[in-house]
Amino acid sequence: MSEPGTDRTDNTIRTEQVPPPESPDRPEGRGGRDDRNGTGAGDGTGPGGAGGARGGEPEGGRRPSRRAVLGWGGAGLVAGASAAGGTAAALGGRDGTGTGAPAGAAVPFHGVHQAGVATAVQDRLHFAAFDVRTRDRAELVALLGEWTRAAERMTAGLAVGGGAFGALPEAPPDDTGEALGLKPSRLTLTVGFGPSLFGRGRFGLEGRRPEALTELEAFPGDNLDPARSGGDLCVQACADDPQVAVHAIRNLARIGFGRVAVRWSQLGFGKTSSTTPDEQTPRNMMGFKDGTRNISGTDGAELDRHVWVAAKDGPAWLTGGSYLVARRIRMNIETWDRTSLREQEDIFGRDKGEGAPVGRAKERDEPFLPAMLPAAHVRLAHPDTNGGARMLRRGYSFTDGTDGLGRLDAGLFFLAYQRDIARGFVPVQRSLAARDVLNEYIQHVGSALFAIPPGVRDGDDWWGRALFS
Repeated sequence: MSEPGTDRTDNTIRTEQVPPPESPDRPEGRGGRDDRNGTGAGDGTGPGGAGGARGGEPEGGRRPSRRAVLGWGGAGLVAGASAAGGTAAALGGRDGTGTGAPAGAAVPFHGVHQAGVATAVQDRLHFAAFDVRTRDRAELVALLGEWTRAAERMTAGLAVGGGAFGALPEAPPDDTGEALGLKPSRLTLTVGFGPSLFGRGRFGLEGRRPEALTELEAFPGDNLDPARSGGDLCVQACADDPQVAVHAIRNLARIGFGRVAVRWSQLGFGKTSSTTPDEQTPRNMMGFKDGTRNISGTDGAELDRHVWVAAKDGPAWLTGGSYLVARRIRMNIETWDRTSLREQEDIFGRDKGEGAPVGRAKERDEPFLPAMLPAAHVRLAHPDTNGGARMLRRGYSFTDGTDGLGRLDAGLFFLAYQRDIARGFVPVQRSLAARDVLNEYIQHVGSALFAIPPGVRDGDDWWGRALFS
């Protein structure tokens, strides 16, 4: 099923402004607490972050992790890593596939692909789209460098910059502090660039926009709210602890104050798709198993075929990246809850208990499409109906209170990664929008498309470096 949730709070907190870097294509160091002490100057080897050069560690010592602050023994993350870059590098070096990590552990930040795509899907989501307010290319480049350095630290379980306490009492702390003492919780942070970032006269990127990165077409039945759609940048924060995910978005928004502003955001829970086939298939808010035939995060051949942008696809800066479609899909829960079980199962084309396709016994049995109603959801979304189109889905359920009429504002926040939207989301959604009987119970109310750049290779790299170089 196509997928949707929203925290519409702009969690920005004022922070000090950073002078433009010396080079517009290489963000300089930002020292955070170290800058105030005169020790946080960039070393010229990579972009500076909220924590200074390569993480902004103080001279002659290492800052404790969030766990170490409370005496949890965080040495496993900190030992041998005198900077955030070193910490992340010690945890990095993977290819971004979804092998997963133990509960509470850190997911490698560095790699060929960004984490948070093929990574084993976590339990909670905080997704934010940003408008870029600065008109200065150098400031945008500096921000991406600062975000990268902060992300290295947060995904490793470390506080941003100089931390939440212990610095100058007259200045705001570098970290907001609500994640102190919490484990990394498999936090991943995934960044994307929207079509509007490449607009003429903005940052000199007009000639570097991928051909596929255009505004999505209007589909029948769409009722899109502009305030919940689009965005120049996006950050997807996934974690097993909701407070860790919210902390990550809040601190990136804080770092970006004055240069970017949250356009819209969405909280999600109860993952509705899995990239780990060995796990139990999750259920959506309608009570049906969702994502049974999703691409596995460990299936390298299928990821290369359907998810990762290849060198021949172009442009070169996006090789190893992907395209993300985000759709907020509201469900008419009250109407659905008064629908008979037989009709519910006919609408989906699967039984509600086992999740087996019509006429089959087990969930993962190959569907026999002719046995389903012509307008059944599974039949219309199946690759055989759409020229082999497949996407890697990692959506979440959401509930955002009520709509003022006593109806639950709930549904599915659909997130789908693909190599080419013309061979992924677009043909599938055309099929569903035209004929899916499920449309009686759902409505797409928010939409966005982003190009997801490749992974950050090491502590000298930063999100979007190839695009701006």
